[in-house]
Parts: sequence; structure tokens; C-alpha cells
Amino acid sequence: MRTCFITAGIISLAILVGCAGTDKGPKRGTIGVSLLTLENPFFKVIGDNITSEGAKHGYDTLVLSADKDVAKQSNQVKDFIVRKVSAIVLSPCESRSIVPVVKEANDAGIPVFTVDIPCKESGVKIACQIATDNYGGGKEAGIAMIEALGEAGGKVVILHFKQAESCRLRVQGFREVIDKHNKDGKAKIDILKELDGGGAKDQGYKAAEDSLQANPDLRGIFAINDPSALGARAALEKAKKEDQVKIIGFDGQPEGKQAIKDGKIYADPIQFPDRMGIEVVKAIVTHARGGKLEPEMLIPTSLYRRADGQKDPELK
Repeated sequence: MRTCFITAGIISLAILVGCAGTDKGPKRGTIGVSLLTLENPFFKVIGDNITSEGAKHGYDTLVLSADKDVAKQSNQVKDFIVRKVSAIVLSPCESRSIVPVVKEANDAGIPVFTVDIPCKESGVKIACQIATDNYGGGKEAGIAMIEALGEAGGKVVILHFKQAESCRLRVQGFREVIDKHNKDGKAKIDILKELDGGGAKDQGYKAAEDSLQANPDLRGIFAINDPSALGARAALEKAKKEDQVKIIGFDGQPEGKQAIKDGKIYADPIQFPDRMGIEVVKAIVTHARGGKLEPEMLIPTSLYRRADGQKDPELK
């Protein structure tokens, strides 16, 4: 019953999304896209750009939300296989757990691409991974935290989303920069713990609230994306600690950038989800034509501070 329900949903989305293309050339088939969650505007931008860029090249597109549920994402991929789509694009809910269904797609001869969240597990074939340089972005976040805390240093917590490979890379880069800073004998930054911020406002709020209660002298929060950073900011405001604790986010969504301009978040390593969507379609086209693809394309982040927000014409 569940599979039938999902298939029906895909058919409906095919009408809504796939027919939106304006390409006048021959149709090349359908791109099946399963993204981590469409509740996060970041992934919606990726999906919208895959759809628009795909249409330019004659592809219909099905963009679905996995809602952070590995089982749901696996069922979506199985339906893509049944529909014999031309290519599958994933931002895996959990890279290890998605391996079996990726193998099914491989066996069916359907090329699989990942966007934003990589899948580097053995035993599967990924045609190309399009992602932010999350490790490099994490290092930028570490630089921003050192800058924000200044000569005083202090206690810091990380609001993580451990099931995503991209977030694990961000935290790895962040920790390496902070560790090096501490070894150089400068004002110590003490990373107390990693908490599950869920990549969402409500969970980010709760994690930050708990951290403040346990550590009233907390001085910094590194949140692995803007929604959890914005949730943390709300917790700081409720506790009247917004001047004491500096937040470093990650993403560069419009709401996050506005918060940086307003002084509510110190800085973000910003990503470029529009470019990710465009580049993954270009990779699909290259693959379909028999062209050579690099196994991975990493798009660098750019550290965005308040001065950048004040010059940003897209903000209020």
C-alpha cells in the first residue's frame, strides 16, 4: 500500500513539475530527484534549479522530499527505477543506509548523481558528486569563530546533524581549525560537546536552550546550517544572552544573511545551491553523451560577514 501511495504521489508531481519545462527540443526522459527535505529552502533552490536547467536540455523532472527519512528515500528511488528514469539525483538522508537502493539503481543501469550530501561508500557507483566544499567551509567557520570570540576565547558547542556526510565534513574542518588555534597557545576555545540540532529551527532552539542552562558562561555556537542557527538565536534572545554568545552558521540562505546583516548571527560560510542544481544537470547531460566526468565537483564556500550583508542589494 505504501509503495502505491508514493507512486501515485510521484505521478501527480510529474504533472506539476515535469510539465513545467519550456524546452522545444526532443524530450530526453525524466530526472528523478530525492532531496533531504524541501522544508529547508536551501534544498528547494537546488530542486528548482534542477527543474529549470533540466527543461533547457529536454528533461522532465520529478523533485521529491525524503523528509530526512531513509526508508522513504529508498522507496522513492525504487519508484524511480520502476519508472525507468534517465538519471537519479540524491541528497542522501544517510549515506551508508542508502547504499542498497543505490546498488539497485546501478544494477538497473540508471546513473546516480549526488548533490550537496555525498555518498562515498564502497560498493556503489556514483556518476558524479556535486557538493559544496564542506570541509573547507567548516574551516572557514572555525576562522570566523576565532575572530568572533577574540582574545577572550571561551566555551563553544556545536549544533550537529550527524547523519549527513556534509555536516560531518563541516564539523571536521571546524574542529581542525580550533584545535590548531589552541595548540598555537592562543586564547583557548573549548568545544564542550556536539548536540543534535536536527538541521531545523525547533531542534536548534532546544539544543541551544539546553546548552545555556548547563553552561551559563557559554560564548559560542557553531550551527551546521542556517535553520538551526536561527533557532539558536531565538533561544539566546529568550535567555537574554544574545550579546554574550556568538553564532556561526552555515548556508547563506536569505533569512540567514538577513540575520547576519542585523547582527544576530556573526558569519556564515555561504553555499551556492543554485549552482549545484545547474551543475548536476550539466553532469547528467555530459554522461548521457558519453563524456568524461570527474568523480567529484566541489564548489568553494565564501565567508559572509555583517559588512557583506550591509552591501547586499537583496536584503532589506
